[in-house]
Amino acid sequence: MALEAAQQEKRTSKQFLAAAGEQERLELVRHKERCITDRDVRLEALLKDKEELEQRLAMQDCQVNELQQHVQLMMEKNNAKQEVILKLSEQVAVCMADPQRTVANSMGTETFCRLQEKIEHLKDDIEAHKIQNKFLNSEIYQLTKLWRNSSEEEKGLLMKCAYLEAKNCQIESKYLVVLRRLQESKGLDSSQQEMVKRLIEDSLQGDKKDGFKLNPVSEYDDYGFKTIPDYEVEDVKLLAKIQALEIRSNNLRNNEMVDKPLRTRWANYLASRPLDQLAPSPELKGLIRCGIPVEYREQVWRWIVRTRTQVSRKRNPNRYQELRKHCEVSEHLASWQIRLDLHRTLTSNKHFSSPTSDAVQKLQRILLAFSWQNPTIGYCQGLNRLAAIALLVLKDEEDAFWCLVAVVEIIMPQDYYSKTLTASQADQRVFRDFLAEKMPRLTAHFKEHSIDHSLITFNWFLVVFVESLVSDILHRVWDALLYEGTKVIFRYALALFKYNEEDILKIHDNLEMYQYLRFFTKTISDGRKLMTIAFNDMNPFPMKLLKNRREFHMERLTAELLELERIQEEFVKEQQVERKDKDLDTAVNEDGELLKNRREFHMERLTAELLELERIQEEFVKEQQVERKDKDLDTAVNEDGEADQRVFRDFLAEKMPRLTAHFKEHSIDHSLITFNWFLVVFVESLVSDILHRVWDALLYEGTKVIFRYALALFKYNEEDILKNSRQSEMYQYLRFFSPKLSLMAGEAE
Repeated sequence: MALEAAQQEKRTSKQFLAAAGEQERLELVRHKERCITDRDVRLEALLKDKEELEQRLAMQDCQVNELQQHVQLMMEKNNAKQEVILKLSEQVAVCMADPQRTVANSMGTETFCRLQEKIEHLKDDIEAHKIQNKFLNSEIYQLTKLWRNSSEEEKGLLMKCAYLEAKNCQIESKYLVVLRRLQESKGLDSSQQEMVKRLIEDSLQGDKKDGFKLNPVSEYDDYGFKTIPDYEVEDVKLLAKIQALEIRSNNLRNNEMVDKPLRTRWANYLASRPLDQLAPSPELKGLIRCGIPVEYREQVWRWIVRTRTQVSRKRNPNRYQELRKHCEVSEHLASWQIRLDLHRTLTSNKHFSSPTSDAVQKLQRILLAFSWQNPTIGYCQGLNRLAAIALLVLKDEEDAFWCLVAVVEIIMPQDYYSKTLTASQADQRVFRDFLAEKMPRLTAHFKEHSIDHSLITFNWFLVVFVESLVSDILHRVWDALLYEGTKVIFRYALALFKYNEEDILKIHDNLEMYQYLRFFTKTISDGRKLMTIAFNDMNPFPMKLLKNRREFHMERLTAELLELERIQEEFVKEQQVERKDKDLDTAVNEDGELLKNRREFHMERLTAELLELERIQEEFVKEQQVERKDKDLDTAVNEDGEADQRVFRDFLAEKMPRLTAHFKEHSIDHSLITFNWFLVVFVESLVSDILHRVWDALLYEGTKVIFRYALALFKYNEEDILKNSRQSEMYQYLRFFSPKLSLMAGEAE
């Protein structure tokens, strides 16, 4: 049946490609629609048959229950009669053994005869009941046989329905691909283009019209990720629908053939041993590579994390609670960056969609605790995503914290999240070597078109594919990573390129290839195929080779960094100047003096805090015996930037006390918004005309212009901000209110 359908599909595709005009192609598309409608009708008929069989089965189950109750009553009655017969038989035996004694006991001949007659009747009843029991047993057997046949038939119908629905999804996906190609075709006239557009709109709204689905797709998956992303652009919406259909088709086909047997294997494996008694083994490794079912993932992750961090936990069982208390007493310098990144964490996940959600608050506490746990790193952009995934699976805040510790401090190499990201850069060079060995054609293709794949893969490695893979595949990657270590990242990174190697080789435009590499990982829906490529096709993959190459590239990279530091020192010696903000006209007015004095005051305080942080870092280094540095490449704490935020806070309190009190009342940290204004001088925060006016004044007068315009932005919309009383709405308003201004420039001046 599947072969005939495939051959029919092949013949239809050939007819479509051989069609001379667009009108004939449209006729073929309409014919395909009619085929889809016929399949839907057949599916509905099968579903009706299934409902009738279920009703018949329910009726037969009721009859079986009634007969079983009747048999039970007959058996109880039979047992009672057997007891009576035994008692009477004992009496008869006594009578037969000593008749004179019986007569002496006033039992006459008449009574004895009646008893014998009664015994004969009871024997007849027993024989009758035996025959009746045989008949009932035969009926029960026949009903049981019918029930089993019905169950098998129902199972077959369900599998057939799943197959037909998967096939339907594939046909609908191909239909949408054809529509997309027609949409891109330039040979259609306006009426044909309008018809194709209507067909696409109908297809995108098709799910709303559908009534019954065997396995309806929910809006969110088990961990809160959107199953179909929201896109505004119609063409991207079409691609998202095609991807969703492919994922659904794979899930329907794999559910009976792969997922159920895998769940059974996991259930049998965990049934024979408690979770706290699990031990590493080839069998467990194979199961984890196939993926941990959702119902067991939380428990297995907790066991892996506790196994990896047991030394630290035994040394200090209350470590997380102590770090939480420390966060309440002292504010870490990275806290502002953590708060800034919270609202950019897993934006497609419903648990992190609101700034006031419980998951966001837990995530903030975990990241702040880790910044004190490991002062040499503090916080690095990307840790928020790692901690968020741990929190979604483990749910418990402390377990998620220790999962983050396990990944950053134990699984990943040293300096992976340091200021220079040395180990991360070394891994990119190692990956380049592996890619050249495993896929020489693809490597040559990248080289020919000057493609630096590390611009894409660097983020894969840093955040372990978070927001680069669909949720189901992402969690399988993390399953294997926590158990086996970092070589899993290399395996899956290579597998991703191998999975789509042929498609990449067809692209010959540099820009188009970069765009494709940015999003192609999210189009991969067959996790089973990807896993097979990663762990079978990529073999051999010895860990010793990975370690040796890491050491080689780390040595070279360290030498390059030392050379860079030497060049920087020479540059500083040559310059021998301290950069300061200067005005072009060099006229220092009162505002300039005030700004300068406040900068100096806050710089002194910030320097003292940094010295204290350095002291804590030195103590940590002595304990851990590592040489990690503070912060990551793009989120290192900028001393001048932090000081300017404190200066701006003072000015805002003086110029707009009502607004400052409003922010304080609703726990609003405006630096989460204003820090970016100062850092990039309002780029992408103001409309072009106003932005260029700001830059005109900045280049001539200096940085005090930034303070003036930042205050003007708040003053311009002060009344609107004061009307907002909800924290989440206020943050959203502050993020978007500045680009809407068009008349502010003149007023600010």
